[in-house]
Amino acid sequence: MDSADFLAHRHGDDVAVAVRDISPGPVVVAYLDSDDRVTLTALEPIALGHKVAVRDLDSDFDVTEYGACIGRTYKPVRKGEAVHIHNLRSVRWPRSS
Repeated sequence: MDSADFLAHRHGDDVAVAVRDISPGPVVVAYLDSDDRVTLTALEPIALGHKVAVRDLDSDFDVTEYGACIGRTYKPVRKGEAVHIHNLRSVRWPRSS
C-alpha cells in the first residue's frame, strides 16, 4: 500500500492533516474511516501537523474536521491550499485571528 501524505479523519471532513512536511505538487490523502485515498495537488508548502483543504472552501464557510466544525474561513481557500490562522478563525478561540 502506498503511503499517505495527509490523513483525513472522516469522509465529509473539509481538511486533512500533514503526516510530514509537504512540498507543492501531487499528494495522497488517506481517510481513517475507510480504505479510500484521493490524490490532490498541494499548492504550497505545508508543515507537518498542519491542514490542507481537500475541497474548495468559500469565505465564511464552516470547516469540518473529525466530523465537527473547527472554524470558519474568513476568505476563500482553494483545494490544496494550507488551512491555518491566515484563513481560518477557530470556533474554540474566535478572536485568534
